[in-house]
Amino acid sequence: MKAVALGGGHGLHATLSALRRVTDDVTAVVTVADDGGSSGRLRREITDLLPPGDLRKAMAALAGEDEHSQLWTSLFKHRFGGTGALAGHAVGNLVIAGLLEQLGDPVAVLELTGRLLGVRGRVLPMSNDPLDIEADVTGLDEDVKDVRRIRGQVAIATTPGLVRRIRLAAPNGRPVGCPQAVEAVLAADLVLLGPGSWFTSVLPHLLVPELHDALVRTRAKKVLVLNLVPQPGETAGFSPERHLDVVCEHAPELKVDAVIADVDSVPTPDRLTRAASALGARTHLAKIAAPDAADRHDPEALAGCLRQVVEETGVGGTDPWR
Repeated sequence: MKAVALGGGHGLHATLSALRRVTDDVTAVVTVADDGGSSGRLRREITDLLPPGDLRKAMAALAGEDEHSQLWTSLFKHRFGGTGALAGHAVGNLVIAGLLEQLGDPVAVLELTGRLLGVRGRVLPMSNDPLDIEADVTGLDEDVKDVRRIRGQVAIATTPGLVRRIRLAAPNGRPVGCPQAVEAVLAADLVLLGPGSWFTSVLPHLLVPELHDALVRTRAKKVLVLNLVPQPGETAGFSPERHLDVVCEHAPELKVDAVIADVDSVPTPDRLTRAASALGARTHLAKIAAPDAADRHDPEALAGCLRQVVEETGVGGTDPWR
């Protein structure tokens, strides 16, 4: 079974950690609009650099379990301490940035670093160009209906206002999808979108024209995985069904087959069912939160839920567990 997961950051890490329990053929398609932390600093210092942080996290989620792979994965995760110029930078971010300057081709760089980490599957950027996110936000002025435009992933994720809509800004004006990522979506049996920062990690994939078209056209079964709790700033006050409404607003042509949510995070299941049906989907409620962290998915529980979805939808028309 060929599975593709789209997202970024910790949310994509959770999805990949679950998917690798389901199939060995996993492709991660990673957002490239991060402008915070180590990635943001590198973007400001190196012109046209693809932000490496989310790409590194995706590779760590798919890394091999042998001693050699785990050593390299641990090194890639390691962050420098102290107060100097390297403080806070992850070693993997610097390695990826250096290889991007040398090779120029992000796909080749990720294949090379993936071999170091023994990655099972593949990690691809959603675009080969670094992108920026812009958002229309209300509630920041005396007149709460006034719309203000905010630019940047960090600014949007932390805004005290209400995010209404987002768009992508690219160096050449129009975001262009990574061809290999588009091909992976079209060839997939199963495509997952979410969880993660809804406006800055999940929805951006729908705003890259080639990826949007591939998601609409693919014969894969499409699954939306909802967050466990609203994210302060980005989706504060959002109900589970509001997350689906936002997907409809940004990609009205997109239809999905299933919506997965944690049963304890859905106060009104009937409303979620109605919102899911507008996307053509059935809801699957299960206990998928980690026992020790209400805001983090349990990979084993999420994998079990994905298996149920696969069995019910007949992914690929064959038995994926043989």
